[in-house]
Amino acid sequence: MSEKIYIETYGCQMNFADSEVVGAILEGAGYTLCASLEPETPDFVLINTCAIRDNAEQRIRHRVRELRAMQGRHKNLRIGILGCMAERLQNRLMAEEDNVSFVCGPDAYRRLPDLLQQVRSEAGSQRAEVELSTTETYADIEPVRLASNGISAYISIMRGCQNYCAYCVVPYTRGRERSRDPQTIVDEARTLFNRGYREVTLLGQNVNSYSWPDTGFPELMDRVASIDPALRVRFATSHPKDLSDELLQVMAAHPNICRCIHLPVQSGSNRMLKLMNRKYTVEWYLDRVDAIRRYLPDCSITTDVIAGFSTETEEDHLATLDLFRRVRYDYAYMFKYSLREGTYASRHMADDIPDEEKTRRLNEIITLQGQIALENNRTEIGREYEVLVEGESHRSKERLFGRNSQNKVLVFDRIPAAGGPEAQPGTYRTVRVTDCTAATLLGELV
Repeated sequence: MSEKIYIETYGCQMNFADSEVVGAILEGAGYTLCASLEPETPDFVLINTCAIRDNAEQRIRHRVRELRAMQGRHKNLRIGILGCMAERLQNRLMAEEDNVSFVCGPDAYRRLPDLLQQVRSEAGSQRAEVELSTTETYADIEPVRLASNGISAYISIMRGCQNYCAYCVVPYTRGRERSRDPQTIVDEARTLFNRGYREVTLLGQNVNSYSWPDTGFPELMDRVASIDPALRVRFATSHPKDLSDELLQVMAAHPNICRCIHLPVQSGSNRMLKLMNRKYTVEWYLDRVDAIRRYLPDCSITTDVIAGFSTETEEDHLATLDLFRRVRYDYAYMFKYSLREGTYASRHMADDIPDEEKTRRLNEIITLQGQIALENNRTEIGREYEVLVEGESHRSKERLFGRNSQNKVLVFDRIPAAGGPEAQPGTYRTVRVTDCTAATLLGELV
């Protein structure tokens, strides 16, 4: 009987895509993937981790300690830590969490079968595979679609980052940028579409930096979107300094490229942006927002923001609030600054904003964004959208949910009020918005 593997994933979309690569590598080596931790009782639990903020790492450490009880009941159970946290902490992680048998960084997943054999054959041993690569993209590996709904899928188009934002560990945990051969990306997307998937999300730390001879990101988007008009195409994430008019023109030419752009701003203060090494100004950022609205008037814009970065003043904070009022984001990921060991900021800048002040500023941003999101959604009432139906609503089996091109979630009854066929997951249906919350649009099938 083959040994069983359970993969648990935390963090960004890239981590979920990586877990699907890991699953393919291990299945190819003869291991069996478990859909749940119990009652199947795997031989290995692999935790794919995030290191972007301290609370993400603390959550994973807590999870590792929770698994001690299971290891007590199942003496042969081994735990491995994958991904960014493994790369950042390496052997230190195993010293501090002694029930962890091995760590494996994002560029070493091909070595996982040998690593598992080693820790199984050498009782009590601990192993680390954390060497970063300048070439690895896993382009030849067909991912196992873990927990897939059979409708939407991730496609990793590039790996790494070399922007070196002052606060960020990603260049140190994922290495330098390298892109996949575009033909492998197009082939993967076409295969997914032929299998019934109706949406793909192209992933990279900065997709706008995608580069291959004769193919930049706009050309790649054009090729993927041209597979079939019924295939929705999304992407994440864009760096504001690299968002080009050419990409916006390609998006405007393809209705199946979704009208949603994630454009992380991090701060509304030029002083903060310079300290963060973001390589753009507020004025540049607003120019890019204007360009989006010029080419794609119906496009939603989402963002990331950090409250309480080193030396941030009240004036800097107010500038961020002002930017939110000007852009009127549809959604935002909002966080307190978390100092990350090894970054430029950790070596050269003080984490000098008291936690209670960070919390106050963050709460003000959250409150404002909640108001803006609700106001934005209220303007949607009465509009009709083509929605890709994804499945049952979490709150009621009588209702379904899906997303429109703007990536907004719509919840609606299974059957039109006036009668007609029931909506089915994986199909496109027209939904009229009748009500909303700050996070969700409520509607009815047309």
